[in-house]
Amino acid sequence: MVNALDCRGRELTFDVPRIMGVLNITPDSFSDGGRWLNAAGTADINAIVTAAQGMLDAGADVLDVGGESTRPGAAQVSAQQECDRVMPVVEALMQLDTIVSVDTSNALVARETLGAGVHLINDVRALVKEGMVDIVIESGAAVCLMHMQGEPRTMQEQPFYRDVLIEVRDFLAERVQKCRAAGIAERRIALDPGIGFGKTLDHNLELLRRIRELTASADTTELPVLVGLSRKRTVGELTGRTAEDRDTGSAVLAAFAVAQGASIIRAHNVQATRDALRIASAWASTKNSAPEK
Repeated sequence: MVNALDCRGRELTFDVPRIMGVLNITPDSFSDGGRWLNAAGTADINAIVTAAQGMLDAGADVLDVGGESTRPGAAQVSAQQECDRVMPVVEALMQLDTIVSVDTSNALVARETLGAGVHLINDVRALVKEGMVDIVIESGAAVCLMHMQGEPRTMQEQPFYRDVLIEVRDFLAERVQKCRAAGIAERRIALDPGIGFGKTLDHNLELLRRIRELTASADTTELPVLVGLSRKRTVGELTGRTAEDRDTGSAVLAAFAVAQGASIIRAHNVQATRDALRIASAWASTKNSAPEK
């Protein structure tokens, strides 16, 4: 596997699994919608910086800021509205000693946040929208390319695949090929199978079981895989828990994802996730070092 992701000169190495802490600056995200907004509906910068530093102290390696909800059924917002939500937060987080990521598919948002120094663009639409590839090339930032079937508003209505692994893998390989041909180096690319984005529970579990096979094509071999499953419906379907009570299930599933080959876990509860990954890593290390009988 590529041993580091080049995030605009800052390296995210993969000697251990890495954690991306989530900060959604939205009123309608499924788990933390409205949590970081003040009474006026704008970002509460002091609360966000305090929470961000808490995530870093708990073991986060990346902070991911989003200004548009992509939950199932979510309504679209304008690029300017999304930009207005995230820019004050990005400017504040850039003062912290960490890698800052922005979760966006919009060229305006990407251009403005990259201009503020953002290190990584986390795009649920895999740089498909006009202008996104060129903006990332010029910035030198890293990118995470995610698979999504359909659009957030309708993606969970009737997701269907003949073979979910092959279709997701082929889509990601095609996007990697486009990015590499345009000039985005391999060391700047991570992949995300898009758990919950146009997929049933069975689809999600199949992808999680076969993470290593996502990077089995010539165009994606050994690229790092990011998995975002924190508090998602998949965890709720497996545990019967509501979104605000899914951190334990999310951490357990994150440990399984890492065991299957994931390099980065996107999480709301960083501490619980870090604990689960440390235990899983220790277990794997002990098992691998045991003498043969």
